Amino acid sequence: MALVTTTEMFAKALNQDYAIGAFNVNNMEIIQGIVDAAQAERSPLILQVSAGARKYARPVYLKKLVEAAVLDSDIDIALHLDHGEDFAICKQCVDDGFTSVMIDGSKHELAENIRITSEVVKYAHDRGVVVEAELGKLAGIEDAVKVDSASATFTVPEEAAEFVEKTGVDSLAIAIGTSHGAYKFKGTPYLDFERLKQIHELIPQTPLVLHGASSVLKEFVDRCNQFGGQIPGAQGVPEEMILEAVKHGVCKVNIDTDLRLAMTAEVRKYIIDHPEDFDPRKYIGAGRTAIQAMVSHKIRNVLNSSNRM
Repeated sequence: MALVTTTEMFAKALNQDYAIGAFNVNNMEIIQGIVDAAQAERSPLILQVSAGARKYARPVYLKKLVEAAVLDSDIDIALHLDHGEDFAICKQCVDDGFTSVMIDGSKHELAENIRITSEVVKYAHDRGVVVEAELGKLAGIEDAVKVDSASATFTVPEEAAEFVEKTGVDSLAIAIGTSHGAYKFKGTPYLDFERLKQIHELIPQTPLVLHGASSVLKEFVDRCNQFGGQIPGAQGVPEEMILEAVKHGVCKVNIDTDLRLAMTAEVRKYIIDHPEDFDPRKYIGAGRTAIQAMVSHKIRNVLNSSNRM
């Protein structure tokens, strides 16, 4: 198989009550766990690379690992840049063979966000690459993205319609209450579904994206803490809320924190349970297996994207 864009994936998912999982990748085992799960579930897949991942693993390694995953599977895979901060990084990823890029101009005022996004859209579209943009600001921390709760703003539906019309962007990440990281809510989880519905009604043909959509599953948090971790009070987006959002135009759901928790929990457990082992393949392999199980769960029970190939 070859790398594909998200165009056909989203066209099939839009208004059909399922979404494509966009999973952040940082090394070989994470990629293998994700791809093995999608292969078993017969689900289309987006592998996405953040600024932190590029710095940690180096771009050429990640690109070649994803190419290996494509050769080793027979499912549709898109390679996506997550939170590109400017035109230069988006251009580099387009030139490097990514099939999708995100330009995150959400820190700018609307007019400047439109200008930057339009520039990226023109360059990418001329080369057959699709573009995601963001309107509104999600709170939380993820790699280079840091927004405090006071600076977070929800997406204005009318601005979303104007933004899509003026930029020609292919998909739009919106802010309705999700946030980056493991501490998404201090109290009762809340997503503004009325706002989501209004946005979808105004731009019904535009695939919507939820960033910060990990559920921070309690079993992984508890296991991390049981085996030496210190992440008390972590809370994510309830899975039933993701299922509801998918009914209203959300075609792409970003998941990163859940990957980290699944791998870390299992690695911690393995090292404590097997103090005699010092072979990294043993404990990292256990982490890979945990990621595969978690991604299969997401695909089957949250994204509803099983058997969509």
